[in-house]
Amino acid sequence: FYGAKMATCSSDRTIKICNVSADGSYEVSATLQGHEGPVWQVSWAHPKFGVILASCSFDGSVLIFGESRPREWTILHQARQLHESSVNGVAFCPHEFGLQCAAASSDGRVSILTHNPTQQTWSVDYLQDCPMGINAVSWAPAGAYYKPTPAAVEGEEPPTPEPELARLVTAGCDNSLRFWQCTTTGEWTQQSVPQCASDSPNAH
Repeated sequence: FYGAKMATCSSDRTIKICNVSADGSYEVSATLQGHEGPVWQVSWAHPKFGVILASCSFDGSVLIFGESRPREWTILHQARQLHESSVNGVAFCPHEFGLQCAAASSDGRVSILTHNPTQQTWSVDYLQDCPMGINAVSWAPAGAYYKPTPAAVEGEEPPTPEPELARLVTAGCDNSLRFWQCTTTGEWTQQSVPQCASDSPNAH
């Protein structure tokens, strides 16, 4: 978020954390381990939650790391066997929706990991997406979907604005993008399935 840290992931099953200086130089400050297969992608959470990083791997898991003090990292949550096959993409949602992480897998499902700050626990929900597998997942920024509030009527209480709803998009191996939206009850519904012209799209 501040451009002061960089994380890289590798097929050697490790994650490197680098401190980036103002002059563009960098140094490796930590090596994170824990995955049992190649690590495909990492994602930073918003700094309001601390220095937190999620990673996904061929081993079907998602790990959540946190920097407890400078250069010292711990695994905050281990979602082992989260999926039945490779987890290809991982992304934290905009901070307005809390500490949530979406993971896209070759088993055709998207998992939504949600942190409960009161109990300090993580829960998981699944979206059945593309049967052929999913290459990537990405969240829409908060406020991206504008729905105007009805105009107030004189003499009546002003209308209550509709709550902001989380949305995400997935890129499937069937050359399709799928759009999902979280309802006010916390359930996810699929919006539409436009056909993509290119092969195996990747969502960004």
